[in-house]
Amino acid sequence: MILTSLKVRLLLIQSIVIILALGITGFGIVYLFDRQVERRINTELNTYLNQIAAGVKLSPTGEPVLTRTLADPRFSIVYSGLYWQIKNETSNLSTRSRSLWDVELSLPVDKPPFGKVHIHTIKGPEGSTLSIHERRLLYKSPIGEQTLRLVVALDMVDVNIMSSEFSLEILISLLILAGFLLIAAWIQIAVGLKPLKYIQKSIAAIRTGTKTRIIAPLPSEVSPLVTEVNDLLEAQEKAIIKAKNRSNDLAHGFKTPLTALKTDVQRLRDKGENEIASDIETMFLALRRQIERELATSRARDLTAISGPQITHLLKGISTTLKRTPAGEDKIIEIICDQNISVQADMDDLAEILGNLVENAVKHANQKIAVTVKTDGPGILFIIEDDGNGISKKKRDLALKRGVRFDQSVAGSGLGLAITSDILEAYQAHLMLDDSSLGGLKVYFSIAKTL
Repeated sequence: MILTSLKVRLLLIQSIVIILALGITGFGIVYLFDRQVERRINTELNTYLNQIAAGVKLSPTGEPVLTRTLADPRFSIVYSGLYWQIKNETSNLSTRSRSLWDVELSLPVDKPPFGKVHIHTIKGPEGSTLSIHERRLLYKSPIGEQTLRLVVALDMVDVNIMSSEFSLEILISLLILAGFLLIAAWIQIAVGLKPLKYIQKSIAAIRTGTKTRIIAPLPSEVSPLVTEVNDLLEAQEKAIIKAKNRSNDLAHGFKTPLTALKTDVQRLRDKGENEIASDIETMFLALRRQIERELATSRARDLTAISGPQITHLLKGISTTLKRTPAGEDKIIEIICDQNISVQADMDDLAEILGNLVENAVKHANQKIAVTVKTDGPGILFIIEDDGNGISKKKRDLALKRGVRFDQSVAGSGLGLAITSDILEAYQAHLMLDDSSLGGLKVYFSIAKTL
């Protein structure tokens, strides 16, 4: 699942926090804006009420008359959205602004206390919604005290449109801000997790043999992890060295008894005890094979990166040694090795594998042996060819078994290919045989670049 990614988890948390924070901020800003607009409207309408209260007079008949013209021109425009109305509750006579034209505002049926401003919402001209401010005041007139109801009304449609436009602008601004914050959060997370990426690369380098420890100035939060990993590597390295030394000691301990046993087998054959000699030789070969398998396995646990130049140097050493033998003194050994390659292996294993295969090719070649080392997909391909008589397809599987020798004229024990196969098993590799372009046998195998 994608949530297994630490980056995605952190970004998801950051996104939720940013969205919640900006959402709350947006609602808060819109709310404060509406409150500010409401205060401004209240102040404006209350000012108009005070102007009307100061300018109203009563006629002898009790009809209210506004003796001054209010400054806002909207009071003179029909259905402009801003209105005033004065009603004499005593005489039931009224007057209103030109903007109301022929409509009289229908006020709530109540009698608010005198002098106090009351705010209501009512229906206005053409189905509009009006916010009204009203005051009830007592005025003296020739016909006695009169109760006037002063009203100023404002159509809320423009206010609502303004509030909606402001909310939309705030939403767009907050979305842009959220985008920048998310980008910043992603950069912050990437920078914060960069030490983990370095640790990953360092562990990969340790696995490939190019490094032995994680060494770098790292944040204090991950330093304990690095220390534990380095301690684990050190403990593992000591355990591998100890196991390898024990394996080598075991091999040396068995070497002398096995040599003596091999000599005893030959003595029994010389005396004509072939059946007993064969039984002992079978047990001898099985014991030797088991020892070699364990040695190969223990060495394969301690791998290092072996470069192309190192492999070339190893092959040249093998070639030089074999040219000094009777079988190889007149042979041509051609070495073609890619210098840019690197393979994870134990140098002793590689020397034994290539030594056995090249020696076998030298023994059976007529004149030429070709050794090629190159990249082959995820692995490094080793090819050893000769121009000898080769091995038929039917006999190739049998050739990998211990003690099998098709050419009795060539010295050897028949263990070379089998021992090589045992070592390659520790590298999850297999020895394969095919026809060579030189005319003889082609032996090849591939070892992964990293194990």
